[in-house]
This record gives sequence, C-alpha cells and structure tokens, in this order.
Amino acid sequence: METAKVKAYMAEERAQRATLESLLSRLNDLNAIGAALSSERDINRLLESILTAARKITNADAGTLYLVDADKQVLTFEILHNDSLKIRMGGTSGNPIPFYPIALYHDGNPNLAMVVSYSVLRGETVNIPDAYTAEGFDFSGTKNFDAKTGYRSRSFLSVPMRNHEHEIIGVLQLINALDATNGEVKQFSKDDQQLLESLASQAAIALSNRRLIQQLEELFESLINLINTAIDDKSPYTGGHCARVPALTMLLAEAANRAKPEALKGFNLTDKDRYELKIAGLLHDCGKITTPVHVVDKSTKLQTIYDRIHQIDTRFEVLKRDAEIEMLKGARTQAEYAAQVRQLDDDREFLRRCNIGSEKMQDADIARVQQIASYQWRDLRGQQANFLSAEEVENLTIRAGTLTAAEREIINHHINVTIKMLEALPWPNHLKRVPEYAGGHHERMDGKGYPKGLTREQMPVQARIMGIADIFEALTAKDRPYKEGKTLTESLTILGKFKQNGHIDPDLFDVFIREKVYLTYAKQFLAAEQIDAVDESKIPGYVP
Repeated sequence: METAKVKAYMAEERAQRATLESLLSRLNDLNAIGAALSSERDINRLLESILTAARKITNADAGTLYLVDADKQVLTFEILHNDSLKIRMGGTSGNPIPFYPIALYHDGNPNLAMVVSYSVLRGETVNIPDAYTAEGFDFSGTKNFDAKTGYRSRSFLSVPMRNHEHEIIGVLQLINALDATNGEVKQFSKDDQQLLESLASQAAIALSNRRLIQQLEELFESLINLINTAIDDKSPYTGGHCARVPALTMLLAEAANRAKPEALKGFNLTDKDRYELKIAGLLHDCGKITTPVHVVDKSTKLQTIYDRIHQIDTRFEVLKRDAEIEMLKGARTQAEYAAQVRQLDDDREFLRRCNIGSEKMQDADIARVQQIASYQWRDLRGQQANFLSAEEVENLTIRAGTLTAAEREIINHHINVTIKMLEALPWPNHLKRVPEYAGGHHERMDGKGYPKGLTREQMPVQARIMGIADIFEALTAKDRPYKEGKTLTESLTILGKFKQNGHIDPDLFDVFIREKVYLTYAKQFLAAEQIDAVDESKIPGYVP
C-alpha cells in the first residue's frame, strides 16, 4: 500500500515537473518572441509573427488577427492561419482574406454577439471550450465555415490587444487548442490564456511602436518631398531629377545586390540599408534650394533675366543700316553692300547657334566669335565700341553647355551646401551615412571629382551607385532647358566613355548594362522615341 502511494506521489511529482518545465519553456519562448517583435520593421511580417507566436505558445491549430480600423467602427481581418486546412491568408501570403470586416456597432448599438467584437468592446478575454454548445454568442458564421470546409471549430480563445496607452488596437482569436501528446482538440487552459494575454500586450506595444515609426518616416519623407517641391517650384528643370535619381539609384543597387560581381561581393543590402540609400537619394541635391534660379535655368549662353541674343540681333541691324547709309552716300558699291549684309546675316546665325550651347565649341568657332567681337558699332551713347562686350564673349565661347566657369562653380557649390545641411541633422544610427552617400555622387573614381576629390577606394559603393544614376538621368532627361533627352544608345556610349576615363565605377557600369538596369529605367521614365535598340557589344568599355 505504501509502495503504491509512493509511486503515485512520484508520478504526480513528475507530472508537475513536466508541467512546470513546459511552462518555463513557453515563458522563454514568450521572452524571445517579445524581443523578435520589437525588432521587426515590416508591419505585415510583424502581424504574421504575432499570430504565429500566439499559436506556438498555445499549440493552437488555427487563428486570426484582427485590427480595429482608424474610425473604431469595424474589425478588419489581417492574418488568417489554419494548419489543418493548410490556409494562409493576408499579410505576405499574397492571398486576400475574402471576409467582410466585423462591425463593432449596429445602428449605434455595441455588437456583443461576436466573440472578437465583444473582446474589443468589453476589453475582456473570452475562453470558450466548445463553440457548438456555448451560449450568448453568434457562431453561425463559424458553423457555415465548418459546413463548407469539413472543419470542426471547437475551442476558442479571444484576447484583446491593448497598447501602452491602454487603447485596444486589435484582437487575437485562436481556435482549437491541441493536446501535445495525442493531438486531440481541447480547451485552452488558464496558462494558455495568461501567456496569450501577455503576448497580446507585447504585440500591441510592438505594433503601436512600428506604426509610430512608420508615421514618423512618412512625415520625414514628406518633409524631404517638400524641399524637392520647393526646388521644383524654383525651377521645373530640377524637380524631376530629384525624383528620378533615387528611383534609378535603387534599381542599380538592387541589381548589384543580385549580381554580386567579384569586386562588389561584400555589398549586401538589408531593409535598413535600402531605406538609408533611398533617403540619401531623395536628399542628394537638397543643396540646390540655395542655388540662384537664373543659373539653374540658364537655357542659353546669353540668358540672364532674358536671352540677350536679341540685343545682338539689334546691333546687327544697326551695322546693316550703317552699311546701307554708306552705300547711299557712295562710300561703297551696291555689290559691296550686299556682300556685307550676307556676311552680317551669316554671323548673326552663327552667334545664334553658339548661344544654344548644344554642341561643343571648336577652336575655330571661338576664334570666329572673337573676330565678330572686334566689329565696331556706334552704341546707344553714340560712341564707337566693340560689337561684343568681354562678358558676352566669355559666354558665347563656353565650350560646352551654357554656364561660364563662375556659374559652374555656383552650380557645383550645391553639393557643399547639401553636405553642410545633411551633416547638421541629428541622424539616428540606421541613417547616419546619408550625408556620406548623398555628398559623394559628384566624386570620380580617379580622384578628380568634387567636392573632396575622393578616389574609388575612399568611396562607399552607395555613393558610386548614385554617381552613375545622377549622370545617366541627366543624359536622358527631357526637361533640361539647354538640350534634348538623349537616346539609350547615345547615353550608354557617353557613360561607357566615362568608365574608360576613370569617372564612374567600372564594375557598377558593367552591372548597369548586364542586368538591363538602363532598360528597366527607360520603360518607366523615358519617351518612346528615346528607347532605341541597344547593341551592347558596341558600348565603350563594357565587359559582358
């Protein structure tokens, strides 16, 4: 008899120890889950993690996570899992949940007939052993689901998710607790309930924090877009650039992350890295907000507030008038007069072409501008003067583009302003390299870039990526005041020469071609006439 009592005691002690060990194990799981939830950035993955964790610590066969909508009128289905039926809906599954939201109120009256709405409205946990025998709740929808699928929904555990402000933001509902030994459906235990209530509280806080961070990120990006809008409002020729460069930057970054060429094998993008690079791309030209608009928008070489080529047109008319007067006075023949008029008309058209700045000036062109400048005319004060002023000659002899050296310095200064602005901000750790990435997109691999003259080895991959994106966008842009957008072949040919002369990263350039980044970008942003058939074998410097 005593032996039987001892055996019974020992068996009971083993059972209690096993129960305690199981509970401790689940508590450890709960702690680990809490840490994991606090580090998850993606809300869909966070919601899935919450439901998966809830089912794991209670050994539930199925479950649904609902969220209270912004107006606090309905509960929306967010994630639905059922192992027996092999169902995964909502979240990252790609399978939409085909059920209507659950109303919290009907005609202004609280909906207490549904378990989950009851949990939210009363702020209480509901633990039901068997839905088919339970009273006080409407399980007609559950029974219809069971009838259609052959499932048997029995035990229910519904727990409200209350955040740190004691606001209920959602509800976890688990179905069919499974016995760990035989797999039979059982009631959710008191321990299950307490563990789930603890998890629901952690989950609600994690979700609220993630939402708050997301809202702050959205606010931050809106402020960035506000800056870009201000730049766009100053000049319609830069606003598109501020939007397109980040898009192309991310396309090339993802391609480099996929391709992993030997020289870039250490380059790996996490979600945090992607966000940091995205922000750097959006802010890469923020310093242009201080750039004078007359420099940014200088569409011709003689443009200031207006295009001064028309003043020069007037001077040509004065010279032609003077030539006609001399002919009428007999100082020259009619043939000489006609020849001079033809020469003046030819000179005027030449200066008009020079003024456009779309083609590179040759030495002969510069010499001709200087020759025309030496023509004499009587100015508005009636005094003899050179036909072109020194400042006009300086502008008309710009070899490429429309900016003088001084104006180019003004434009280039925007990167110094960008760095100064960005370095003044108190960046959090996951964004601390934004100034470095954004501030490096005008550097060159050979150290001849600006503002710091960095070499390839001194630059992060992200800045090198942005450098290629910045150049290619500028080559293909249709909204510049001084040029037409180039075709893909023209742009890639120029970009290839940039690789050969040490301007851009050679390995990233090859990725840009090999992974067809240029074509993906073109289909999104270029006009149809710019997207020509590219013969990659003829692109300078490209290594397949």
